[in-house]
Amino acid sequence: MKLFLGAAVIAATSLVAISAQAGEKLRYKMQSTWGSQVAINGEAAVYFSNKVKEVSGGDVRVRFHEPNALVPSLEVWDAVKNGSVDAGFTSPGYHAGKIPAVSYFAAVPFGPGGSEYMGWMEYGGGNQLKEKIYGEYGLMPLNCGMHAPETSGWFRKKINKVEEMKGMKMRFFGLGAMVMTKLGVSTQLLAGGDIYPALEKGVIDATEFSMPTHDLSYGFYQLAKYNYFPGWHQQTSIIELLLNKKAWNGLTKTQQSVIKTSCDATTIWTFVRSDAKQVPAMRELEKKGVTFVTWPDSEIAKFRKAWEEVVKEKSASDPLFKEITASYDAFRKDYSIWSSKAYLKR
Repeated sequence: MKLFLGAAVIAATSLVAISAQAGEKLRYKMQSTWGSQVAINGEAAVYFSNKVKEVSGGDVRVRFHEPNALVPSLEVWDAVKNGSVDAGFTSPGYHAGKIPAVSYFAAVPFGPGGSEYMGWMEYGGGNQLKEKIYGEYGLMPLNCGMHAPETSGWFRKKINKVEEMKGMKMRFFGLGAMVMTKLGVSTQLLAGGDIYPALEKGVIDATEFSMPTHDLSYGFYQLAKYNYFPGWHQQTSIIELLLNKKAWNGLTKTQQSVIKTSCDATTIWTFVRSDAKQVPAMRELEKKGVTFVTWPDSEIAKFRKAWEEVVKEKSASDPLFKEITASYDAFRKDYSIWSSKAYLKR
């Protein structure tokens, strides 16, 4: 995997927090979409909170709160927008119900490695588009983490062909959910903590969520024994710190810098840790009776074809989706001039 060399840009805000005049201490409440017990993502939220305190010497603090502690996990967007929560440690993909196209800023099917993805965000126009879109809703989004590939699903029985999933009810995330819907799967977006009970009660037949470390934390192996690779829908995933734009603009430059610096550190920490920690989790899952299955090339081709159809259809019907796609594709086309020559082929 290509090493991530760029740094993520992050921030924190609040309408209800202490005013950010020079010399005053800043105290924010941040709700995480992932619980503190969840490997990588949940740990990252705690890491970020601690790093802010450490970097600022305690003058700036962003207090970590577990999912649903302040508001329901999928309602963080509105809570930060109206100022009832100071910040959300979350993912753009969880806002897909409001603006489907913002899932582009979370993960892209058949997408790039970390350095290329963040390259588009930081230097190819991705962040500018994201800030413009969120800004129209009074929000300030900042990249605050990035992790390695996910797996593509947990199933109770072995699936040999993509067509066998038609009619299934499956938890799926972001742009990948659009692909699965195209293939005849009935998808639902559920927060991590809601997946296990939904699978247990038969509300869903199967699920994808994240990578072995995360999925082990949630215990999916107790209900489904077949875990599929590769995660064609999320080769790289970006985490965000969601903030209120007006409140963010009211912070001092020092306070903003503390938060950004802490999130830069969190982004590097999550990316490296997520790649390095999967093997122990995979071994533990195998001990618990999980079978890892790799999709054959013929089936991956079906996912890719469906994704290409989704891009074409959504670009024709959603101007915002079209605009983001054009920016993303243009950067990747230029980047290939470099990557095709610079990196060894595996």
